[in-house]
Amino acid sequence: MTTKDRNAGQGPPGFAEFATARYPDLVRLGTLLTGDTHLGEDLAQTGLLAVLRAWRRLHPDGHPEAYARVAMTRAAAKAGRRRWRGETPTGELPERADTGGDVEAALDARRMLAALPTPQRLVLVLRFWLDLSEQQTADALDCSLGTVKSRTSRALKALRESTSIVNGAR
Repeated sequence: MTTKDRNAGQGPPGFAEFATARYPDLVRLGTLLTGDTHLGEDLAQTGLLAVLRAWRRLHPDGHPEAYARVAMTRAAAKAGRRRWRGETPTGELPERADTGGDVEAALDARRMLAALPTPQRLVLVLRFWLDLSEQQTADALDCSLGTVKSRTSRALKALRESTSIVNGAR
């Protein structure tokens, strides 16, 4: 058995370690970008595939995680422009056991984020989850600075309104 045969399916040196170490964070980002855990996993795999294809350029001096985040953001934006968005959630939720306030708050935040239109959700995730500046967000989404500002404003307004509805303030 040759060395090439033994390394078949493992990818270039260092990639498997990178993918194993960063996969959970990429899935978390993908879930936030798409609003769905399963789509988030798919998006993370898309990002890792993009990194694998560019690995020789990125390793060891590049930034493979940043490359994956950009690939994931662009894929999420492209998917958000498609007409069919998948299943529509029902108005009635099944009964759940009490899991604690922190978990409930996180689930509520994810639900509200998932309810936003894709462009607004992407802007919020990039600005507040990845802590990118407005200019970096505009560059990542390939749009103008004004577009980032207006989408952020609209998204935050929608979140405030949905919070007030949930809390019965309206």
